[in-house]
Amino acid sequence: MPNIIVLVKQVPDTNAKIVVNGDRVDLSSVKMVMSPYDEFAVETALLHKEAAGGEVTALTVGGAAAEKILKDAKAIGVDHIVRVDAEGDMDSNALQTVLAQAVRTLGGEVVYCGKSAADTGAGSTGPGLAERLGWTSASNVIGASFEDGLTVIGPNGAGHAKLKVPLPAVVSCDKGEFKVRKPNVKGIMMAKKASVEVHSIEIPPSSVSLVGHALPPAKPAGKTYDGGNAAAEVAQLLRDEANVL
Repeated sequence: MPNIIVLVKQVPDTNAKIVVNGDRVDLSSVKMVMSPYDEFAVETALLHKEAAGGEVTALTVGGAAAEKILKDAKAIGVDHIVRVDAEGDMDSNALQTVLAQAVRTLGGEVVYCGKSAADTGAGSTGPGLAERLGWTSASNVIGASFEDGLTVIGPNGAGHAKLKVPLPAVVSCDKGEFKVRKPNVKGIMMAKKASVEVHSIEIPPSSVSLVGHALPPAKPAGKTYDGGNAAAEVAQLLRDEANVL
């Protein structure tokens, strides 16, 4: 029965309006949620547990506010919730180093995570963690079965491939054939009472530092043309400015 770990990250709601105050994004009034691809990772981890037994631990790195998403994962069925205490920004190398130590401490045998986080979109956590652990890595997985070990479905050129994945492994999950389950009232009430296990791990220095945030330049105002007499000018603009003809 495998010891399953699923990584979850707290990110700004993807529907939130982004405001830059000074040289930083202002998150003071933004709703924070679980990164959407992590929801598919949680679902895959729970399916693995239901098929093969074992337990699922949801793991995050962050401050106390990040415990909300751990409670969200608890509400839909994970067994344990763990937070590595950390504040402030860290680059991918530092984060993956911390996660690798946490996974070793927890005795994980298979790790599921989202293919990328909604805030950074880097997509490096799964492969980078696998490299540090010396484990198998499978990325952009859209389906999995657990009857005889772990078999995943992922992209392969213009189609998809079914791959047997030897454990221990890190699996990065994309939106796929699984429908993410929703919490019921019992799960929500149990999650509210659940205690979060907090670990302290030395955070290595980041080799990349954040200089500042800035919104992209505003797009120029569009142009409107009426009537057939403008057809020649529209065609010329599409050819010379838009480069679509």
